[in-house]
Amino acid sequence: MRKRLENLTRRRSLPRDVVSPDLARDLARLSFDSGRQIGVMIGRDGAVEMVLVGDSRSLYIPDLPKSRAGRWRLRGLRFVHTHLREEPLTQDDLMDLVFLRLDCIAVIRVDLHGGAKDLEVAHILPASRQTQVAWRILPPTPCAEPTLHFLEFVQSLEEELERERRSVAAEKAKDRAILVSVTTEEREVAEASLAELKELACSAGISVADSIVQRQRQANPKYLIGKGKLSEIIVRALQCGVDLLIFDQDLNPSQIRSITDTTELRVIDRTQLILDIFAQRAHSREGKLQVEIAQLKYLLPRLGVKDDALSRLRGGIGVRGPGETKLEINRRRIKDRIAHLEKQLQQVRKNRSQRRAKRLRQTLPILSIVGYTNAGKSTLLNTLTHSRVWAEDQLFATLDPTTRRLRFPRDMEVIVTDTVGFIRNLPQNLLDAFAATLEELNDADLLLHVVDLSNPHYEDHMASVAEILEKLGLDRKPTVLVFNKMDKVDSDTLARALQRYEAVAVSAIDRTTLWPLLEVLQNKVENFFLPEDAEASEHLTVSESPSETVTVMDVKANRLSTRLRVSWAGKDL
Repeated sequence: MRKRLENLTRRRSLPRDVVSPDLARDLARLSFDSGRQIGVMIGRDGAVEMVLVGDSRSLYIPDLPKSRAGRWRLRGLRFVHTHLREEPLTQDDLMDLVFLRLDCIAVIRVDLHGGAKDLEVAHILPASRQTQVAWRILPPTPCAEPTLHFLEFVQSLEEELERERRSVAAEKAKDRAILVSVTTEEREVAEASLAELKELACSAGISVADSIVQRQRQANPKYLIGKGKLSEIIVRALQCGVDLLIFDQDLNPSQIRSITDTTELRVIDRTQLILDIFAQRAHSREGKLQVEIAQLKYLLPRLGVKDDALSRLRGGIGVRGPGETKLEINRRRIKDRIAHLEKQLQQVRKNRSQRRAKRLRQTLPILSIVGYTNAGKSTLLNTLTHSRVWAEDQLFATLDPTTRRLRFPRDMEVIVTDTVGFIRNLPQNLLDAFAATLEELNDADLLLHVVDLSNPHYEDHMASVAEILEKLGLDRKPTVLVFNKMDKVDSDTLARALQRYEAVAVSAIDRTTLWPLLEVLQNKVENFFLPEDAEASEHLTVSESPSETVTVMDVKANRLSTRLRVSWAGKDL
């Protein structure tokens, strides 16, 4: 029997046949004599590249070599195997067809006498011909009289897949991706989150070919997503020419590895996508340091694959040799790099604190603009202060904080700072790494919370920002709520929002709508910083202590200053 199986490796079929009648007959006889399923992997040239033996009901296919050329191409192999009880193609057969991206999968039905009776073939279905399933099963044909010209068929199939791949998206991009969400929440919530993920992908320069949502009670611990849905993703990736999967949920290292091994596609999660955007947007030295630290902290627990070629040496029972695994070396290098970057960041933070101290000595009130990403914060700063800060209709267009001066109509100056935007479930590593940047908010005397009123989920965005401010200990800061993009909503929506929240409505691109906001800000600043009788006295003594720090209102300059005074019995010394 072993010799007969070895002889199969030297057999060939004509390229035009799925399997030659002679090879089909020999496979059926071997399967009948052994009582096991037997299969062969056949290349496009008709040569047998692998012989597999299973049991009477199933057959296991081991890992195959990586597919040729591109990830959106068929593998260039067809799998032909036997069924002893004349049963048709099973669900497992069809899953193998999809997961392995085979040219086709075929089953030889063995009759009661060990003869090759019928041949049943299935292939992946292009999107233009797809109904409710991703494959098509051809009618059975006699093994002795093959009718399908396989080579012409598979070439036309690949041409059709290539045409569809080129027509999916007209825009040119470096990467094309399918977005995937696996959630237990309501479908509307999941779709809203997926829409935000699509904005993130577009901001990163990725073309989105398709989006897939699966609601399930319990996540699959191996793939996160169900195996049936994963097969759908593989087919869509093949049809659309996709080389990247982006999950809306965070994946653990084993899930990333399992999905990558199964689909042969690159896999990233939401956190990694945000980190990639931050890496693109960071321009200052501080921003680059913070992003690299966040990326390394994200990568560190995901170094889970050991290299057997560099495994440790052993010198005896319980004794570790001098060698180190590649995994341990990488971990140690990453930890050393993080420590080095944090020292550099500490120095940058020290320099920033010195600049902040110089600003504080000028005693000008500080207003910090906060809000959800892409709410229009930078545009508002530009319009208020006549600046030209880079502002785009993209998520995380601003990473590095920007500071400008603003003069109010009643001749008072304040400092306005634009900060990085927040987002739902902002990764903790980013919050930690950007602590130096977010320290600007600690010095703010007033926060401007800018909200994109035209976004249907603006209330969820407000809640996300409030949650992050609470984490940063800034929830008790005086805050002015600003509803931006009032020109993009109808009057009823605007009226309801203003009735529900104490806010000021503006359009950051229209300077004429900003006067109510300027009035509110100036009143807030004056009430917060100036005593009621500030204009009646050139300076005000806070107490009669012998030595004290007092606040003085310079009426001419219309600003506050702090001076050290020494007084005794009500007289200045």
